[in-house]
Amino acid sequence: MRRFITTLAAILLTFGVLFPQNIHAEKAIDEKLGVPIVVYGANLSEAEKETMKKSLGVDQEAEVEEIMVDGSDLVKYIKNGNSQARMYSSAKITRQDAGKGLVISIVTEENITEVTADMYANAMLTAGIEDAIVEVAAPKKVSGHSALVGIYKAYEVTGETLDTERTDVANDELNLATKFAKDSGIEQEQVTTLLTEIKKQIAEQNPATKEEVERIVKEQLSKLNIELNEADRQLLIDLMDRIRNLDIDFTKFSDQLNDMASKIKDKIGDIDPGFWEKVKQFFADLFESIQSWFK
Repeated sequence: MRRFITTLAAILLTFGVLFPQNIHAEKAIDEKLGVPIVVYGANLSEAEKETMKKSLGVDQEAEVEEIMVDGSDLVKYIKNGNSQARMYSSAKITRQDAGKGLVISIVTEENITEVTADMYANAMLTAGIEDAIVEVAAPKKVSGHSALVGIYKAYEVTGETLDTERTDVANDELNLATKFAKDSGIEQEQVTTLLTEIKKQIAEQNPATKEEVERIVKEQLSKLNIELNEADRQLLIDLMDRIRNLDIDFTKFSDQLNDMASKIKDKIGDIDPGFWEKVKQFFADLFESIQSWFK
């Protein structure tokens, strides 16, 4: 019996080390950057809104500011937007200190069907949004496009002002990215890489004409072995020429683009590569120990 109790205590202690309990420590309010902003799509039912609160971890924050986004916001940030559009995507935005970059996570990946975290990040940089943790969620299957409008609105609630020309271009960038992934048979990761690399070259080379932008686009398509039809290639050239003409600090923009891939990580950090081996060994030892009880 003593041996059994000793073994059981060791097992419980090991579980405590490997699988610590999720203790909810109340987060402190950041008095410099402000509380997280949670934005809900205006067409959510009350039940769906409660689901979004859980998905976005609202109850784990010391305090949040909650707002709604609807069709009137869509037309504010996007030219020729549909004011009657139905909005379901929701998001939580937490400002970070300058230089921290963007960390994007889609917490309901099964429900955001067209937009990836990297696509959001790329569009947000174009729009002028930097240094934030952004979590996106939806209660049902949606494309995910309206979440970007909610992010814009939430960002401005923190006291920033966004250039509507940049937000409009960013929205067109997101639409083009999802179009390429959906209609042209290009992997989503390839689309993101293509857009990022073209923008990096624009930032570094500072092209003076649309013809120079066209050259950069063609070079990157060739480099990444991506084929687009003539119409889609022209859409991409037109978009990148619009980005060239935006009021952007391209020196800073280039740095942000270089850092983007490494900054988009799981908010809880990297898992020790040897963690799962430790777990596997633990259960092997546990099984062996249990067997010994009956010998």
